Amino acid sequence: MTVHRTTAASTDHPDVLGIPGAIISATAARALAVLRIAIGFVFLWAFVDKTFGLRYSTTTAKAWINGGSPTKGFLSSVEVGPLQSTFHSLAGTHVANWLFMLGLLGIGVAFILGVALRFAALCGVILLAGMWLATWPFAQFDSKGAPTGSNNPIVDSHVLEALILIVAALTYAGTTWGLGRIWARLPFVANHRWAL
Repeated sequence: MTVHRTTAASTDHPDVLGIPGAIISATAARALAVLRIAIGFVFLWAFVDKTFGLRYSTTTAKAWINGGSPTKGFLSSVEVGPLQSTFHSLAGTHVANWLFMLGLLGIGVAFILGVALRFAALCGVILLAGMWLATWPFAQFDSKGAPTGSNNPIVDSHVLEALILIVAALTYAGTTWGLGRIWARLPFVANHRWAL
């Protein structure tokens, strides 16, 4: 069922393209586009910083291009939760490094360009869920008895970022200031709506 929020739709709107969804105001569409680009930049920046060691969260010596591991530091320092030993065993493996980095790059590029948002959002939610599990925000103390610093046992930045990915994908945020309209017209995407 389509809910009409405005009296007229432009030919660029998802409904006009045959993409089901509610018509929203132009201001709301632009706000969603800004949100989409911003979350894409979060993922893309993490990829660039970990690849080249721009000295924000990754030093040059620990950059991926210099032989560093993008997953070793985070996963080997997991000190809480039922998956602690699993994360330790994944830390620094080639599979974990490549999946993590390809995920960051793919999600970032997809959201900045406004294409394949559903698939990118799914990948992003899985990545963020893993990071949420690694931080295990339910715990007030880690396995050594030190405070975890968790300030909310359920909703943290990982959950909020996952919700942003979902909202952007479900509202066709790629059709404003993105390549979503062009992407939606590709024959493969037109025949496989999950690829939007």
